[in-house]
Amino acid sequence: MAIRPIFIATKDEKLVEIKDIEFKFYTGFAPIQKAKSRDSLHNEVKKLGFKNILEVSTNSDNELGWKLSAFNLMVDFENKKIPLESAFQGSKVFEGNIQYEDIYFKDAIKAKKDERIKNKKIIKFRFNGIEWENEPKTAFYDYLYISTVYKNYPELLEELAKYEVFTDIAFNPKKSINCQAKSCAILVSLYHIGKLKDAISSKEKFLEIVYPKKVIQKGLF
Repeated sequence: MAIRPIFIATKDEKLVEIKDIEFKFYTGFAPIQKAKSRDSLHNEVKKLGFKNILEVSTNSDNELGWKLSAFNLMVDFENKKIPLESAFQGSKVFEGNIQYEDIYFKDAIKAKKDERIKNKKIIKFRFNGIEWENEPKTAFYDYLYISTVYKNYPELLEELAKYEVFTDIAFNPKKSINCQAKSCAILVSLYHIGKLKDAISSKEKFLEIVYPKKVIQKGLF
């Protein structure tokens, strides 16, 4: 058995509700094992009364969820398109103001596994000349993900808005902070309350709308 979070689009100012779900976890790295774990998690979620559930990862059984993986989404950068995962990893700034910008142009898997970014303290993020602080912890990732879908994938956004619960079977909150499934839940809520365009208009607006102090203090982000 394992416990993993699911992310529910509240479609109101709260934006996202996080619930921990216990389910049977199938160990192993084979795709069939991940699929079994995903289905097991979704079966438990359905017991709570939810119907529109989307796995957002390369382990998704839904083409939409696969396309929305950070490994597959492409970000505009210097008149090119680079994988969102590579954009995120390349934007990390470490102690000594060290940033490995060549990671931007690696494929997503190589970018995530680059040894230079392992076991180092991240002091901030820097992307397209804009710096993002470490707090709120997931602000930069959420902005990067949400703005990319809105600007580059309007057809996926329309489909995404039909779902209410989002999962990422590979996400373990004990090992990671950022989660594409959570970003999707926030995106869908912003879409339904009519604040999506305003939220991604600037870093300041995004923080104001998505990360009000009262929410941060409750530990939801």
